[in-house]
Amino acid sequence: MHVPMYVWAITIVIILGFIAFDFFAHVRHAHEPSLKEAGGWTLFYVVLALLFGLFTWLFWDHQRGIEFLSGYVTEKALSVDNLFVFALIMGAFKVPRRFQQKVLLFGIAMALIFRTVFILLGAAVISAWSDIFYLFAIFLLYTAIKTVVDEVRDQPETDPNDMAIIKIIRKVIPVSPEYDEDRLTTKVNAKRALTPLAVALVSIGFVDLMFAFDSIPAIFGLTDEAYIVFTANALALMGLRQMYFLLDGLLDRLVYLAYGLGIILAFIGAKLLLHALHENNLPFINGGQNVAVPEIGTWTSLGVIVTVLVVTVVASWIKIKRDENMGAVAPRREYAD
Repeated sequence: MHVPMYVWAITIVIILGFIAFDFFAHVRHAHEPSLKEAGGWTLFYVVLALLFGLFTWLFWDHQRGIEFLSGYVTEKALSVDNLFVFALIMGAFKVPRRFQQKVLLFGIAMALIFRTVFILLGAAVISAWSDIFYLFAIFLLYTAIKTVVDEVRDQPETDPNDMAIIKIIRKVIPVSPEYDEDRLTTKVNAKRALTPLAVALVSIGFVDLMFAFDSIPAIFGLTDEAYIVFTANALALMGLRQMYFLLDGLLDRLVYLAYGLGIILAFIGAKLLLHALHENNLPFINGGQNVAVPEIGTWTSLGVIVTVLVVTVVASWIKIKRDENMGAVAPRREYAD
């Protein structure tokens, strides 16, 4: 089914409406959200995504509904990994807690714009050259292996101050040494300059774009419909700001998350490779003819992704509890609302 332009337009307007609501209701007046606020809105966006999946199932197609849910769960899981880097950026720029919502909201909105362009380009390339799935598969398998290897080696995350985009910004545009409340620009020696808040915001947007280089091919491995790729990404990102504050302090307790994400990326990479072989047009593979290989169905994909995530979370919880009982880590601090 070709998604009409008016459906795209309505969807984009609704998403912009949610972003505007988020700004005026939560971000405009700087504050640190409570766990109750963060948890309530995180749940709201998850339920919204599930309702959209149900709507897709009922009024479009059962398979498309499962494709959306599979893509959404995958994007949500990968976005949790993004939060580690977001926390590093907040720490590197010493962003005050009450201003972090603004950085996240605008950074994520910028990331959504970048991802939309990426999705449309990806859909155009796939339409013109179906064998691009071979490249997607190889890239995802490489990313999966690298994710696990880096975790085994305990590879530290890149210091945000060492990131190329941040170095370029500081070279090209003046950056003030101090914050000016939650303003993005200020005056230094009578000259306009960016504040560290603005640099942190731009950093989050560009860093999320880097993550999109593996998450977008991953979801195209689950569906060939650009509209589903877009909505799954949008709904996963829209609740990311609230999830950041909900999971803050708990992220380091998901000790097996990298392994789970590595398995999911490897699984989708294998699924893409099988699909590419099944639709093969490359002359040096089976003489340019389709290869008779089994393909992985949408229900199987959803089942594998959910199972891996559940096992990852449960295994992480068991390890942390065992380490706490042995005195290897301090018990989790209880938060008061």
